[in-house]
Amino acid sequence: MKIETKKLKKSYFLIGSILACTMSINASATQFKIALGGNEGSGQYATATKFVQELESRTNDTAKLFLNSQLGTEQNTVNDAAIGVLDFSVVAINNITPFSPSVGILTLPYILKTSDEAAKITQGKIGDRLVKNTIRDAGVRIVAWGYSGFRVLSNSKRPIKTLEDLQGLVIRVPKNEIMIDTYRAWGINPTPMGWSSLFTALQQKVVDGQDLSLIDMKTSKFNEVQKYLSDIHYNFLIEPMIMSESVFQAQTPAVKKAIIESGKIATKYSFKYMKEQEASAKDWLIKNGMEFDEVDEGPWIQKAKANVWPKYYDSVDGKDKVNDLLRSLGRPEVK
Repeated sequence: MKIETKKLKKSYFLIGSILACTMSINASATQFKIALGGNEGSGQYATATKFVQELESRTNDTAKLFLNSQLGTEQNTVNDAAIGVLDFSVVAINNITPFSPSVGILTLPYILKTSDEAAKITQGKIGDRLVKNTIRDAGVRIVAWGYSGFRVLSNSKRPIKTLEDLQGLVIRVPKNEIMIDTYRAWGINPTPMGWSSLFTALQQKVVDGQDLSLIDMKTSKFNEVQKYLSDIHYNFLIEPMIMSESVFQAQTPAVKKAIIESGKIATKYSFKYMKEQEASAKDWLIKNGMEFDEVDEGPWIQKAKANVWPKYYDSVDGKDKVNDLLRSLGRPEVK
């Protein structure tokens, strides 16, 4: 009897210890907030959902997505993450540039010619350097790289096949100086505007057109307010997931490791998703009323590179950093 009682007490102790441990883990679990400018089905959504899936499989933490700029504009969410009042955000990289100018190298017009180049640069040494720079300059850490494809030009007025066709149109661009100056180099004065206001502005004819990835145009149903697509390749839309550095440093070593691992997997998944979805998005837009035109980009490239690149060498940490990127892609350096 005494032996059985001792065994029973030992069993109770073990069960109690397990329950106490479980309660302790649950008490320390965190629900992270992740802000997105995009909606369901977008490249941002694909990156974020994969990240959450991987993180929740590795930790006791959870994460909740806030779509369609519910937590503010993308630039506002960068600022909120910087000061530690927001955990994560997925943003177009041009919205990080005001806080960490060196990442602007990825928005120089025609700096990236293919999606494979975008992946190679962001997932290599240059990407690692830009991650460190954003921590230093902006107080946020890039934990995953998202890819949405080239920003294709759309408008509601007419087909655009040449620079001459572009003249006179009112084009929205993000609030990014490099992108604004690119359109100025093409001979027009664009209208800077936040993403959350864009659809309404197109619908009300405040602006005639804009540029965005085909995937995002499909998920946002831009075919309802735009007629013409022009296949330009001046800007590859990279949309990293950022995390507040102060929130990251507050995590345990195990959670930090899980965040890094989840980000790497989400990066690979994002690129795969973009590759799979881009062509079908184009077909869907055409099927649903949009016209698609090829563009001879020779004059576009010449004007953009001659007028924009030199102006921003200093802000992207120097011409040598631009040449470093070009060398890594096997392309000629600038003189």
